[in-house]
Amino acid sequence: MTTTQAAPSAPGTTAPAPAPGGRPALPLTTRLAALTRSGLVQAVLTVAAVAWLVPTVGLLVSSLRPKQVAATGGWWTALTDPAQLTLQNYTALLGGGDVPKALWNTVLISVPATLLTVALAAGAGYAFAWMRFPGRDAVFLGVVGLLVVPVQVGLIPVAKLEGAVGLFGTIPGVVLFHVGYGLPFAVFLMRNHFLEIPAELLEAARMDGCGEWRIFRTLALPLAAPAVASLCIFQFLWVWNDMLVALIFAGNDSQPLTVYLQSQMRQFGSNMDILAPGAFLSLLVPVGVFLCFQRFFIQGAMAGSVK
Repeated sequence: MTTTQAAPSAPGTTAPAPAPGGRPALPLTTRLAALTRSGLVQAVLTVAAVAWLVPTVGLLVSSLRPKQVAATGGWWTALTDPAQLTLQNYTALLGGGDVPKALWNTVLISVPATLLTVALAAGAGYAFAWMRFPGRDAVFLGVVGLLVVPVQVGLIPVAKLEGAVGLFGTIPGVVLFHVGYGLPFAVFLMRNHFLEIPAELLEAARMDGCGEWRIFRTLALPLAAPAVASLCIFQFLWVWNDMLVALIFAGNDSQPLTVYLQSQMRQFGSNMDILAPGAFLSLLVPVGVFLCFQRFFIQGAMAGSVK
């Protein structure tokens, strides 16, 4: 009687644990993927997605209903009587007044705050990842420690500082606050992504005579495009949807759309012909940005979240 000896596994590999019945167990990711393809799970996810979209659909329908009709019933009545829907609210809202100015102020705050944060974080992240200088690790730990500092803690001190230099109540003052509080997370994300670049690739560039600036500009930054895109989405969505910082630091001439809608709610609580279309306009821009760049968002978030 002879026995067959199993071949030894390659060094550094581990054979999958046998499942009951003698068959090797499937990886966890494979089992989860198979689970999500089941009909029951897809039905539950579909119901959850529809329930999640109901408030957005209600806001859209409410923004298309005239003020006289909105006072007579809920937005769901338009589903059986679509003739009541009109663009009159949007025409009146964008035709003049304070809404176009508030929308433009939101753009003037969000775009510079996003670009400055990404540019500074990319340079600092590369420096923390691949450049040697005294106190590098200590400075990086200090930057990471700022992640736990709530925004509310810095409102009064920064407001006093900006008031002393004449920036309080202006758009640059709001932009600088967003940049300062967005940098810790941005630097952490970019540094982790830059660390994933093979060191041999950078050494080869240095041997070819490239300086650090050229390596960063022509090699590291293009490789970090997914992380840069995801960071742009993070920062833009946070700044665009912010109301607390703008409510304190923006003046009457520099208030964004979120602050304007809040002031309208305080003065005219039932003025749905202004609140509903204004809120939907405020929602439409970040949703469009996310849908356009969601592929880069997922790639960059997954690549820079861990090391």
